[in-house]
Amino acid sequence: MFLHHSPFWLKAFFPGFTWHVTTKEKTIFLTFDDGPIPDITESVLDTLGQFNAKATFFCIGDNVRKHPDIFQKLLDNGHSVGNHTFNHMNGWKTEDDVYFGNIAKCDEQLNLDTVLFRPPYGRIKKSQSKVVLRERKIIMWDVLSGDFSQNLTREVCLKKSIHHARPGSIVLFHDSIKASKNMLFALPRFLEHFAGQGYRFESLSMQ
Repeated sequence: MFLHHSPFWLKAFFPGFTWHVTTKEKTIFLTFDDGPIPDITESVLDTLGQFNAKATFFCIGDNVRKHPDIFQKLLDNGHSVGNHTFNHMNGWKTEDDVYFGNIAKCDEQLNLDTVLFRPPYGRIKKSQSKVVLRERKIIMWDVLSGDFSQNLTREVCLKKSIHHARPGSIVLFHDSIKASKNMLFALPRFLEHFAGQGYRFESLSMQ
């Protein structure tokens, strides 16, 4: 079970995290977790390009190591990048020193300056977040597409994502194999819907 929209009480419980961007402009901030992955990430880049949309990719360091050409392509296309640990680590199940080391290892692989960090599964201990927030922004989301769910149809994934998105929303999709069926269906239709309403799609600042 998961919530498509992050409720106010959850945001209030983690006030130091970034859940949305305060703006009155018609702007949505698309984010993609777990890539880069051959074909899937490239399809995302092609779709974003059709709508002149920019996004933020929270990359797994080991996937960057395996697919440096795709990683370079998303940079060349002007998208932002965030750290998603090297091995997609669950903070709740990981000792702090190991967790911090895995983040640092991802930094080395990314080899660029970015303060953006998203904890895999959205799970991070208080002790971990306290340290991470000293030098980074922990980016969460206020719209979870649910594209990863094998129990969710692609139509419902699209419908829920559209329903909950607002100006300043940080929307979470995944450029992963598991999520690809739902995501590749929902993404172009999501973009088309909001572009038709005059929305722009921007990336989050890496500084």
